[in-house]
Amino acid sequence: MRRTRILTAVLALAAGLLAGTPPALAAGHTAGAALAADTYTWKNARIDGGGFVPGIVFNRSEKNLAYARTDIGGAYRWQQSTKTWTPLLDSVGWNEWGHTGVVSLASDSVNPDKVYAAVGTYTNNWDPANGAVLRSADRGASWQKADLPFKLGGNMPGRGMGERLAIDPNKDSVLYLGAPSGKGLWRSTDSGVTWSQVTNFPNAGTYQQDPSDTTGYASDNQGIVWVTFDESTGTSGSATKTIYVGVADKDNAVYRSTDAGATWTRLAGQPTGYLAHKGVLDAENGYLYLAYSDKGGPYDGGKGQLWRYATASGTWTNISPVAEADTYYGFSGLTVDRRHPGTVMATAYSSWWPDTQIFRSTDSGATWTKAWDYTSYPDRADRYTIDVSSSPWLTFGAHPSPPEQTPKLGWMTESLEIDPFDSDRMMYGTGATLYGTENLTQWDSGGKFTVKPMVQGLEETAVNDLASPPSGAPLLSALGDIGGFRHMDLTKVPSMMFTSPTFTTTTSLDFAETNPNTVVRVGDLDSGPHIAFSTDNGANWFAGTDPSGVSGGGTVAAASDGSRFVWSPAGAGVQYTTGFGSSWQASSGIPTGAVVESDRVDPKTFYGFKSGRFYVSSDGGATFTASSASGLPSGDSVRFKALPGTKGDVWLAGGASDGAYGLWHSTDGGASFTKLSNVEQADTIGFGKAAPGAAYQTLYTSAKIGGVRGIFRSTDKGATWTRINDDAHQWGWTGEAITGDPRVYGRVYVSTNGRGVVYGDTSDTGGGDGGGGTDPSPTPTGACMVTYRITNQWADGFQADVRLDNTGSTAWTGWSLGWSFANGQKAGQMWNADFTQSGAAVTARNVGWNGNVAAGSSVSFGFTGTWSGSNTKPTSFRLGGQTCTVA
Repeated sequence: MRRTRILTAVLALAAGLLAGTPPALAAGHTAGAALAADTYTWKNARIDGGGFVPGIVFNRSEKNLAYARTDIGGAYRWQQSTKTWTPLLDSVGWNEWGHTGVVSLASDSVNPDKVYAAVGTYTNNWDPANGAVLRSADRGASWQKADLPFKLGGNMPGRGMGERLAIDPNKDSVLYLGAPSGKGLWRSTDSGVTWSQVTNFPNAGTYQQDPSDTTGYASDNQGIVWVTFDESTGTSGSATKTIYVGVADKDNAVYRSTDAGATWTRLAGQPTGYLAHKGVLDAENGYLYLAYSDKGGPYDGGKGQLWRYATASGTWTNISPVAEADTYYGFSGLTVDRRHPGTVMATAYSSWWPDTQIFRSTDSGATWTKAWDYTSYPDRADRYTIDVSSSPWLTFGAHPSPPEQTPKLGWMTESLEIDPFDSDRMMYGTGATLYGTENLTQWDSGGKFTVKPMVQGLEETAVNDLASPPSGAPLLSALGDIGGFRHMDLTKVPSMMFTSPTFTTTTSLDFAETNPNTVVRVGDLDSGPHIAFSTDNGANWFAGTDPSGVSGGGTVAAASDGSRFVWSPAGAGVQYTTGFGSSWQASSGIPTGAVVESDRVDPKTFYGFKSGRFYVSSDGGATFTASSASGLPSGDSVRFKALPGTKGDVWLAGGASDGAYGLWHSTDGGASFTKLSNVEQADTIGFGKAAPGAAYQTLYTSAKIGGVRGIFRSTDKGATWTRINDDAHQWGWTGEAITGDPRVYGRVYVSTNGRGVVYGDTSDTGGGDGGGGTDPSPTPTGACMVTYRITNQWADGFQADVRLDNTGSTAWTGWSLGWSFANGQKAGQMWNADFTQSGAAVTARNVGWNGNVAAGSSVSFGFTGTWSGSNTKPTSFRLGGQTCTVA
């Protein structure tokens, strides 16, 4: 189940704002000291979903144009050709990490190229920056920003209500934004460039989830929660006269203006005692539909009602599908079929058990049917079938008893939208994925509609820890909310998260360096053990036994040979065990809450850190001794690791802007540390395969170097650094974990706080920072096939991926692929290949590491380019002197 995610070590982050607007596609940052840069290809290790989708927005004038917003993982645009989602806010940088939380989205039906996002994650001091409204004229490919004088709460209570941001459908230069925290209603009259408060709006909201919460999280006033225009009261080019606004106030939930926002009045006769989560207008029939709950959501809600307001007569009608006394949930998800406006649907968003419920009416709410009904309790009849074969982990490995089923239809179902151009397509968000159907009208004819995940490309997990063992799975992950995964193939969704036990959140994991089949993980669980072990590289697990007092996962370390473990859990002091945790003993000499790690060579050496002190154990974790090392960060926002293959080689990253902050290295097991003078700030450290010709493993860090925040790589033990991300790929906050791949030079896995596990591959093969490729002059023989895909396109540019398959019977020892553009396109930047272009003709050649392609295997590369007029795909490709099949 979905939990509120709070950014790790957020109080240690410095407040600040990025100057200007980060472009969607940009070269490496040039501010500060000159830095080497490498071209990387960035992708997600596929999980598909993993978090709450509180908002789905279809454009009302262009078919197949849709957006989704997440609470901490940015915004996405639907790609109909591939039925995938494209991330739109990866350019959000470190200092404005809160702008990955999206509280509302609006797509302009007058000019479909325009889209707006209201961003900001927390309204209390966890988020150092104010909110902003981002505006785009190219469907989110690039953004401009209008800063707001208050915070927004994409991950706050009430985030499923909305939409709080709305565009006047008749005069699209006018927008309204409902603010939280008593800040009121705001308006822009210049297409989102500037904003001012609507000072005559009478009610800034009163509802607080928990007024006694001293953190300011649950006690925040949830404010203005939705804005809806009655498009029938305006004409093109003139401001819409009638506007409805929803307010988080149980006695005064709905207000209206009939003079384009000049004056406002409380809507007479409205229900009281509830919050109006949604207000959806059917202008054709003159009905405003409202979904009410007694709580703000997205978790809570014990009672609810649905109402219909006749805009012409002012008549209110209770159209609740069940009696209030029979509800144990609130209503939120709400939509009308724009092709058949008498069709209305709503969700019981807070019905956790046995399942969510979806209601449908085809007569404007006079009568309703349900997605499922009880036959003879506990048996139920479903109007749907559900197919999660594309994301099989959505069963959560559960085996419930009726009436509960697995997979569930959902929970936290606050977003529900029927495609305005297709009555058969509906999408709805849950706490773990985005589901959809393409045969919805089967509901009405007595058949069953099919529910499937429609979430590919939308990656929304918060990453706590990462490991890449030298054998077995290339990636093990510790995640918030859905535990973690073992990826055998980064391009495929794993069949199941870690189970036996299934942690709600995994906080730390480790493997035995010289015996990678031995893996340990720790995490949070409402009831049950907080530690688990695997002897087959994380494929299967068994629970350990908790020491007394354990309340949460903390951090854990495995001895290099897997013979013992050291655990620093929440709620108890540091513990150690031999074997697999059937009994534990308290470690001495190390404080409670210390971060623990193991030496990767000596199975009896373990390390710890707490409040500026480094601790060392040489007896398997039984006793620790404080090191005399000084000058380390005084706080606890620190991560450190020992280098595989060398005893006592330790790297430590962390700190805060008001004290020691950077990267330190020890070669004597932590007895002393040397601070790297060329690293201003660092928050993570990881190791990967050494570069060709290099003796020392490659270092990776999320850091500030040369005045630039980014992901950096060093192939020379930290003497020099290369920035390997760019301004288009920043992912907000990346300070939790990083690791290289010990088997693939240049590959790095990066943690994000809501965009999943991002991994990058390099085009650099030279073994040094800024190295280039080769010029092989290959002469491959045998058959070939090419797949050319345009993966993104904007006003004057595009991005393409090319896959070259060796469909012959002999291996290639080098390759050179040629094609011609038909419309004057120009390739600009290419990764995983070198290229030349003369006129329309392009030749792409392998770089050093990907020249050998076995029979039946493939190689991929990608590039960005420019176009004008048309951007047709090449129709012919030649490998050396032969023509390839085009897929």
